[in-house]
Amino acid sequence: MANWPPAILLFALLIPLLFNAVSCKTLKRDVKALNEIKSSLGWRVVYSWVGDDPCGDGDLPPWSGVTCSVQGDYRVVTGLEVYAVSIVGPFPIAVTNLLDLQRLNLRWNKLQDVLPPEMGELKSLTHLYLSFNSFKGEIPRELANLPALRYLYLHENRFVGRIPAELGNLQNLRHLDVGNNHLVGTIRELIRIEGCFPALRNLYLNNNYLTGGIPAQLVNLRNLEILHLSYNKMTGIIPSALARLPKLTYLYLDHNQFSGRIPDAFYKHSFLKEMYIESNAFRQGVNPIGVHKVLEVSDTEFLV
Repeated sequence: MANWPPAILLFALLIPLLFNAVSCKTLKRDVKALNEIKSSLGWRVVYSWVGDDPCGDGDLPPWSGVTCSVQGDYRVVTGLEVYAVSIVGPFPIAVTNLLDLQRLNLRWNKLQDVLPPEMGELKSLTHLYLSFNSFKGEIPRELANLPALRYLYLHENRFVGRIPAELGNLQNLRHLDVGNNHLVGTIRELIRIEGCFPALRNLYLNNNYLTGGIPAQLVNLRNLEILHLSYNKMTGIIPSALARLPKLTYLYLDHNQFSGRIPDAFYKHSFLKEMYIESNAFRQGVNPIGVHKVLEVSDTEFLV
């Protein structure tokens, strides 16, 4: 083997791996869970899910939207994407049995009722997309039990109550979007845990019923780039400490009840590109337009 050409040697080394990927069986737990999900969603939604094995069997390919990986002697389901297909009904509880799931995308459907607390069992989950549904009830605090979670999209639902402060313990969470719901409470309650949200870059709280002011402690979220607070019921002044967020790039304050003036420090911020301030109670003369790096734009120019 030492005298073989490099290309042939590499192929010879890969053959066992390829054979193992093809021949190994899918974990029975995952096969059972996906077939239960298939039954609960209805044939109109999953007409392309052919065969009994979601990871593929013989000549049959993996089910559409299902991603599998090899772990030891078995294949496991690591991704499930079923979006924009008008799924109606409660959250398919069998999803919580896919314990190796890393990505879950059920956006743009008509799912309703509450999110089950069993979601906290998906310890490998890194991406959770549940936006544009009709979920109601409170956001389950059990989501804080997902140590690998990096992206959490829950906007455009009917969630009520307060955002669980326990989410701040997620050390890897980069993006939190709970906009366009019916949430209440204050930002101070959300960031009350010391050292919370250490990796958070984007925080979308817009279009809810949040009250209170912007706490100066928000400056402790040192990686924050986008802070979206538009269309709430927030009051008070804008703390100058907020301008010390080193990476802050977009700040949305419009359509609240903020008062006072915009601190000068925002005009000197190195990264801040846009700040939306319209429809507040700011003092007359606050109009960051022109030579400033901070811009006030109308709703018609608001593109994300």
